[in-house]
Amino acid sequence: MTQLKERLRQAHHVVALTGAGVSAESGVPTFRGEGGLWRSHRAVDLATPEAFARDPRLVWAFYNWRRELLGPLSPNPGHRALAAMERRFPRFTLVTQNIDNLHQEAGSRNVLELHGNIWRVRCTRCAVTSEDRRVPLPELPTCGVCGGLLRPDVVWFGEALDPEVLERVYEGLRSCDLMLVIGTSAVVQPAASMGLYARKHGAFVAEINLEPTPFSSMLDVSLLGKAGEILPRLVEPEAA
Repeated sequence: MTQLKERLRQAHHVVALTGAGVSAESGVPTFRGEGGLWRSHRAVDLATPEAFARDPRLVWAFYNWRRELLGPLSPNPGHRALAAMERRFPRFTLVTQNIDNLHQEAGSRNVLELHGNIWRVRCTRCAVTSEDRRVPLPELPTCGVCGGLLRPDVVWFGEALDPEVLERVYEGLRSCDLMLVIGTSAVVQPAASMGLYARKHGAFVAEINLEPTPFSSMLDVSLLGKAGEILPRLVEPEAA
């Protein structure tokens, strides 16, 4: 912790990558393991373009349920600490695998969403995106521009990440002098190897997670614990 605090004091450009572990502390389900079921369906089987093409009503019912779960949830101390970091450093880039918008609700402004946002919709015909926080949405919501079927503006299994978002992410990884990898299991690419990429380009990389990951031993620092407990300690003022 002391070494990381000292590095943060010297940093000019910080990149933070957050995964499901950060949102889990606010009560967001991770859909991993035995509990990852909804109406006897595996959640990962519904989050695909094929599932949406086959039964859009079922997929929208799943996402409406997820939106109902997320609606009452609030950012936790980890989210708020990252928003405070953004105000502190000359450059701060927040990259998230989460789709819940909790970083923005905590006050973060420069957020790069790798997997989209559950509170946005995208037209399957004209590709227009817009925010829509209605809960629930109509059973089959349609586009106000062209009348096409709307889908959640999230990245499903089998879909490519937004190349413009990725380019901005990798520009940050190449130019940062410190990176925080927080609450990610380090199994989903390309996010899993971003810490190593930043370290290869000269950054000091620290991992904050409940348990070690496959990359823990390859990074500069690995802190075990809750993001909501560790991150506030990194931004609190030093005692005189």
